[in-house]
Amino acid sequence: MTPRTHWLLLSVLTVTLSMALLLQGYTHHMFKIAPDAVTGARGRSDAVPSRVTHGGPVIADAGTSAHTARVQTRTVALTFDDGPDPVWTPRILDVLRRNHVHATFFVVGTGVVAHPELVRRIVADGHQLGIHTFTHPDLARIAPWQRSLELRETQLAVAGAAGVTTALLRPPFSSKNDALDDADWSVLQQADAAGYVTVLSTQDSEDWRRPGADRVLAHATPHGHAGQIVLMHDGGGDRSQTVTALRALIPRLKARGFHFATVGAAVRMAGPVQPAGLGDQLQGMAFIKVLQGGDWVVWLLGALMYAAGALSVLRAAVVLIAARRHRRQRTRRRGRSWGPPVNEPVSVIVPAYNESAGIEAAVRSLLASDHPVEIIVVDDGSTDGTADLVESLHLPGVRVIRQQNAGKPAALNTGLAAAGCDLVVMVDGDTVFENDTVRTIVQPFADPRVGAVSGNAKVINRGGLLGRWQHIEYVVGFNLDRRLFDLAECMPTVPGAVGAFRRRALLDLGGVSDITLAEDTDLTMALCRAGWRVVYEERAKAWTEAPASLSALWRQRYRWCYGTLQAMWKHRGALVQRGPAGKLGRRGLGYLLLFQVLLPLLAPVVDIFALYGLLFLDPVRITGLWLAFLMLQLGMALYAFRLDGERPGPLWSLPLQQFVYRQLMYLVVIQSVFTAVTGSRLRWQRMERYGSLQTPARVDAPGDDLAMPDFPGSAPYDGIPRQASYDGAPELPGLRRP
Repeated sequence: MTPRTHWLLLSVLTVTLSMALLLQGYTHHMFKIAPDAVTGARGRSDAVPSRVTHGGPVIADAGTSAHTARVQTRTVALTFDDGPDPVWTPRILDVLRRNHVHATFFVVGTGVVAHPELVRRIVADGHQLGIHTFTHPDLARIAPWQRSLELRETQLAVAGAAGVTTALLRPPFSSKNDALDDADWSVLQQADAAGYVTVLSTQDSEDWRRPGADRVLAHATPHGHAGQIVLMHDGGGDRSQTVTALRALIPRLKARGFHFATVGAAVRMAGPVQPAGLGDQLQGMAFIKVLQGGDWVVWLLGALMYAAGALSVLRAAVVLIAARRHRRQRTRRRGRSWGPPVNEPVSVIVPAYNESAGIEAAVRSLLASDHPVEIIVVDDGSTDGTADLVESLHLPGVRVIRQQNAGKPAALNTGLAAAGCDLVVMVDGDTVFENDTVRTIVQPFADPRVGAVSGNAKVINRGGLLGRWQHIEYVVGFNLDRRLFDLAECMPTVPGAVGAFRRRALLDLGGVSDITLAEDTDLTMALCRAGWRVVYEERAKAWTEAPASLSALWRQRYRWCYGTLQAMWKHRGALVQRGPAGKLGRRGLGYLLLFQVLLPLLAPVVDIFALYGLLFLDPVRITGLWLAFLMLQLGMALYAFRLDGERPGPLWSLPLQQFVYRQLMYLVVIQSVFTAVTGSRLRWQRMERYGSLQTPARVDAPGDDLAMPDFPGSAPYDGIPRQASYDGAPELPGLRRP
């Protein structure tokens, strides 16, 4: 399956899900079911014919020559609205069956969809069906197209549930003929055009008021011998009083000489209920299944949203507690350091492919280090004169090694073979160091258990909105996770932009592997499994270029994410190992899987359900939940910025990050998972270089707010992007490379 097919499939699923949710939201939440007798102020009734106002409760041909029909003398047509209800409809049916009485049930479409078996029982027991709309709106107060939709949906539901169609309609909130106004009459005319006969009532039991079973019985009892259509309810709330009153009403009226009939029989209407055609029945069955599926989807989305929220809160709590403990631990440690100062020289390896835009700044920043270094630039078959540029600088202590293009891992291995020092620092060609970075990053090697050290990568081109978002992601997501991994001794990634290693540890592993696209993650996990400790040194700062366009960001993060998934799969055996390898497997890989794969995969659920909630649920509550989630993120961000010594100014863009950047990151994870599951291979992606790197002329004093280094030396950025294959940024939002 190609990536294009992935997105086509995802688009189809998204559209299908959206349509199902819109239909489910409309049918379940657009209108609230209220008691039928609760109506607003009625308008003028000039358009209502006098023969209707003073006629019988069954109205036909409203659109042409309206006529009405009355119930025969000593005949009662019991009618029940607002069902079917899983509690009260069966009890009412039981009472009717025991008394050998048939009635007419005006069903609400949402109830039919939820309980089609009850509709089938109503028909099987010999009762008559009518429709009471799908969502119980006041038809006089909605648009004509909505009226048609309400009637058509209910008819489809009845056909799908019971295999019949009905011509009987009772509009919600209707009562007697003399209560009709002009708006109601327009509804009856539209219903007549659709083939419906309107059934009103003549005797209202007022059971919707729940006045007590005795009062319901009194209201439902005719005072004379005239035929009546009695209005009762089998749904819409607690109908225990209705059931109690019905048990007494039927014997009482039979004793008075009344007999009971359906509405059709009571007015001698010929066949208002007919078998549904095959097409209508199939459409109705499909309609019911779609709506039932929508109910299930909404339940699932709600459960997944709560799961995502719980995971987010859990992660926030875990990383904040870990960051605080890490800070305290490092504060205590700085008093005694890692051990004796590490002053031995360091080999710095710079793999480069078409890095002419920033290689000079990178190399000069390394030469400005206050620690002895040898610099090895490995040109991996560049076509833009990268090697020539470095050689033309004639910088002391800088070697250039040329090789045919073989990929970044091969370039690193070439540099590793040529290195003359036991400690090596690897840095991308788009990164500049501060003058104390090398010295700071190698100090943990005073502990013989330490095999690698992760530095602190900073975004240098943070001026635009996209740059600010990535700056926030680096500080908040990456560095908080690094502190957690350091504390838990399960660091899964030393970033390619700024990392230090023991050369002999790398050689024991056979060098840098090219099996995955995330060679730095693969290498770090291999070191952990070999028993080496990998730590984080937040004071070893490096400045790197971040993508300046969404397309470049997508390519970079897609490669990172897919490569990290490859590395996780390659080192899955650590889950069952003991010692340092087991810590990586059960802590590091478990964290990555839970919070940086599954949680981003749940992120679309949060967005979809939030939109659903804003449209159909309580928008105030949904907005409040979103604000609470945003405040949680803001609290984490403020603490992370404080730990990193950053000014909090860029955090004004954090709310905006939720509407573009976050969606891009979780789409990256979705695409990466698709690619991994289907076994597709991802080629190396090139990242644009912008020439924004400059050699630092000074370094901020300890305790400063880590303002941007002053880079006065190089030519200003000319706005022309340069291409390079090593995007080398240190981490992965969405599926973060810790």
